[in-house]
Amino acid sequence: MSSDSSPGQPPQPAPAPDHEEIFVDRNGDRIALRSYPDPVGAPDAPVVLIWPAMGVRASYYAPLAAALRAAGLAVVVADLRGTGASTPAPSRASRYGYAELAGDVGAVLASLKPRLDGRTTILLGHSLGGQAALLHLALDPAAPVDGLALVAVGLPYWRAYPEPRRLGILASTQLIHCCAVALRSWPGWGFGGRQARGVIRDWAHTARTGRFPRLDGVDAEAAVRQVRTPVLAVSVDHDQYTPHGTLDFLCEKLVAAPVRRTRYTEAESGARLDHFTWVRASAPVVAQVAAFVAELPPR
Repeated sequence: MSSDSSPGQPPQPAPAPDHEEIFVDRNGDRIALRSYPDPVGAPDAPVVLIWPAMGVRASYYAPLAAALRAAGLAVVVADLRGTGASTPAPSRASRYGYAELAGDVGAVLASLKPRLDGRTTILLGHSLGGQAALLHLALDPAAPVDGLALVAVGLPYWRAYPEPRRLGILASTQLIHCCAVALRSWPGWGFGGRQARGVIRDWAHTARTGRFPRLDGVDAEAAVRQVRTPVLAVSVDHDQYTPHGTLDFLCEKLVAAPVRRTRYTEAESGARLDHFTWVRASAPVVAQVAAFVAELPPR
């Protein structure tokens, strides 16, 4: 007998899941989405599509999704290609890089079209997810997106870091790249989880040069400068991977977009912050996102 049943009473139904899992096929790979129900009484609420950091599962963002829904926003969270429920896991056979990650954003938007039509749509990217979202907007200027929120995102250019760390950042990023080339994938030793060598190649290029690489023959660096989608850019105190200066450096490239640049401070949070823990103390960030969404002009 079920532990939640009593003698003579029918068993109680299991609680409804708090999200639906959806898969988007991408040339043999599958991108997994956690689609949360619309806020109660708000079937036309703006939709926030979250793109995670390198190696971070979509499930980690459940507290952020709950806070966004409480603020009246609908939420979908993607697993980056090869991470979490997205399959397959990166291997020596994996050849994808930033071009494919940016394309995944477009494929997910297309798959969600029935839900998104007529609704304000915002991409919210964290770290690598923010770069993928920005690159998608750069490579597809007609994308059906009203706003881009970048939280704890930055271009990891070694010169954008505080002086004592610069040479260490340059050395470590290029060493990771060399390992990925030699091993034909990155095993995730202490950083980023298992990754395809193309992702590490493109990430290391930005760290070394301060520029986005060419993607499928397109000058992505020049394309980023043409992005006109409104941007909310939030850096986080004590971010060990993308400190404030790296987001400042990235925002300098957004010369055609209206950018609202803010910092999320430890004083606001009341808790210790870093590249990851802001997700668990996201109320001030969610308030900024909600205000940003409310002020977006019609597409």
